[in-house]
Amino acid sequence: MLDPAAHSTEVAQQLLGATLHGPAGAGRIVETEAYGGSEDPASHAARGPTRRSEIMFGPPGRLYVYLIYGMHHCANVVTGPEGDGQAVLIRALEPVGDTTAMESLRPVRRRRDLTNGPGKLCAALGIDRTHNDVDLADPMSPVWVEERPEAPADEQIVTATRIGLSVAVDTPWRWYLRDSEWVSAR
Repeated sequence: MLDPAAHSTEVAQQLLGATLHGPAGAGRIVETEAYGGSEDPASHAARGPTRRSEIMFGPPGRLYVYLIYGMHHCANVVTGPEGDGQAVLIRALEPVGDTTAMESLRPVRRRRDLTNGPGKLCAALGIDRTHNDVDLADPMSPVWVEERPEAPADEQIVTATRIGLSVAVDTPWRWYLRDSEWVSAR
């Protein structure tokens, strides 16, 4: 059962196997990264609330969307107690259902490249900063999370270090499903 008020490291694992729905489609979450608020130097919340990160300090279960490199959106689930600034980055999805709309937003040569990275999945699902702060528990929201029918077996889950950081690079707060071809490249 998904408990967004839990610590980001717990929620990151609870999200594996859940389905993220966006305006253009949906995908099963196969990779996540946790960010621990003020305790985590790699977190946007490490220095306290800013205009960009204030959503992270709000109620858990909300969507935090930010732009990296001036061009790629990233989707995060706000976690932990309100005011703590924790979040989980959704790193990769396995598309489910009809992907026609997703492929029109993000044309690719190889199907696995559609959603195998945080910027890629946001582009394919049509998620951008206009979706910042939506309630991820509400199926009427343009972006929402459908809980997984059952948890993946422990042996299916791999724990690894986070990707693309310059600080806290050895923190093992990344999880992914072992046999998924949709996991992002290191």
